[in-house]
Amino acid sequence: PGLTRGVRMAQDCDGLIVRSATKVTADVLEAAERLQVVGRAGTGVDNVDVEAATRKGVLVMNTPTGNSLSAAELTCGMILCLARQIPQAAASMKEGKWDRKKYMGMELNGKTLGVLGLGRIGREVATRMQAFGMKTVGYDPIITPEASAAFGVEQLPLEQIWPLCDFITVHTPLLPSTTGLLNDSTFAKCRRGVQVVNCARGGIVDEGALLRALQSGQCGGAALDVFTQEPPKDRELVNHPNVICCPHLGASTQEAQSRCGKEIAMQIVDMATGKGLAGTVNGQALSRAFAPQTKPWIALARALGTVLHTLGKKAQGSVQVCTLGTPLREAGNYLMPAVATGLLAGGAQKEVTLVNALLLAQEAGLKVMTTHSDTVPEPDGSTGLLQVALQGSPHRAAGMVQGSAPALREINGATFKQPAPLAGHVLIYRAKASEPSVLPVLAGLLGKAGIQLQSYHSSSTVAGEQWSIVGLSAPLSNVSELKSRVTEVFQLHL
Repeated sequence: PGLTRGVRMAQDCDGLIVRSATKVTADVLEAAERLQVVGRAGTGVDNVDVEAATRKGVLVMNTPTGNSLSAAELTCGMILCLARQIPQAAASMKEGKWDRKKYMGMELNGKTLGVLGLGRIGREVATRMQAFGMKTVGYDPIITPEASAAFGVEQLPLEQIWPLCDFITVHTPLLPSTTGLLNDSTFAKCRRGVQVVNCARGGIVDEGALLRALQSGQCGGAALDVFTQEPPKDRELVNHPNVICCPHLGASTQEAQSRCGKEIAMQIVDMATGKGLAGTVNGQALSRAFAPQTKPWIALARALGTVLHTLGKKAQGSVQVCTLGTPLREAGNYLMPAVATGLLAGGAQKEVTLVNALLLAQEAGLKVMTTHSDTVPEPDGSTGLLQVALQGSPHRAAGMVQGSAPALREINGATFKQPAPLAGHVLIYRAKASEPSVLPVLAGLLGKAGIQLQSYHSSSTVAGEQWSIVGLSAPLSNVSELKSRVTEVFQLHL
C-alpha cells in the first residue's frame, strides 16, 4: 500500500532492464534492496537516477551501439527533408494543393555539413552524407584529427566551423559543456540560412535562440527529433513553417529495439557469469575487474586497504595509492576504488562496491589520491608494485601479484623477503624479534582448534620487532593467549 507499481516490482529484483519511458528514481533504488544492476536498453540514461544508483553501489549500464544506425539514418533523412522540404510538400498535397513553386529546394552536392560530435552516430552520418557529395567538417574534443580524417571528416575549431557550414548536425551527449552549444552568439557567426539538425539530446540547441534565428532568417530551417521538454508544451517552435520534427524517433526502428534488448540482456548475463562487462555508465573500475590480468591487482588493492583499515582503526585524511612499474601505468583509476572498498570494510556504510567506494570514502572523510612511477625497486621490476599509505600516520603497506595471487611485500617499513599471500583466512601479528614463544603457542592453539597452518612468513626487523603473516584454513575463535606475547594481533578474511 502506498508504493508505486515500479517500486513494488523492483523490491525483489537483482537486476532491472528498462527502456526510456520507465523512470528508475531514487525511491525505486532505495526500495530495491537486492538490486545490483540497472540496464538501459538504449543510449541515454536520463530516466535513471545515476547518482542515487552510484551511492547505493548499483551498476548502471546502457547499449551505446544498439541504436547508432537508426539514429544516423534518421539524421540523414532529416537533412534530405530540410534540403527538399519533403514534409511540408507532403502536407500541402494532403490539403489538396499543388504548390510546385513554393517548395523550391537545394541540392546537397557541394554543400558543407558540420558534424559536432564524431562518435559512432556522427561518423555514420558523415560517411553517408559524403555519398551525396557533401563536404564534411567536424569537431570532437576526444576523437583525434587523424582518426576523423580516416572517415573523411576534417576537424576544425568551432569558431571556424560556424561560418563554413550550410548544414549543422549535433551528435554529442548533453553535458554542461554542450548545453546551448548552438545559441544566439553562435547562430550570429553562422552562414545566413544555415540548416540545423538535432537528433541527439534536447538542450544542445538553445530552443529560444533557434526560434529567434528562424524568425530573422539567420537559420533557414531546423529538423528536431528531441526537445528540452518532451513532449514540448510550448508549440511555437514546433509550429514554425521551417521546422520539421518527430516525437523522439531516433531509436524507433524494429531493428534498433530488438538489437538494444538483446544487447542489454547479454551484457547482464555476461556480468552475472563473470565473462565481462560492457556499456558501464558508473562502474568503469568494475569493468576492469573482469579482465583476467587486472582481477588479482584489484584483489590486492582491496586486501591492502583492509590491512590498513585494521592497522589505522579509523582511517581518515588522505590515502596515497602509488603504482610502480610500466604494467600498472593506467591502473590507478581502477585500483583507487578497490583500495577504498578495503578501507571502508566493516564500517557504518552499507555494502561498499567498486561503483560507490570513492563516493562513500569521500563522505567518510577519506581523500584517495593516486600517483605512478615506471621505476620499481628490485626484485619486483618485472611485475610491478602497489603501495598504499595513510598520510599523517606510520601505516603503509605494499604488495605485488605472484602468478595470479595477491601478496604482501611490506608493512609499516618491514619487508618480507618472500612475499606473504593475502587471500583466505589470514592472521597478522607484530612481536619482538627476541620473543621465541609466539609460534609454538600459535601452533598449540591451531592444533586444539583443528585448524591447518597453510603458510607462514616473517618480515625483516624494524625497531626490534617483526611482523608475521599466517595463512589459516579457518579463523581462530580466540587469540587471547597470543595477546600477552605480541604487540598487536588481528585476523582478516581476504
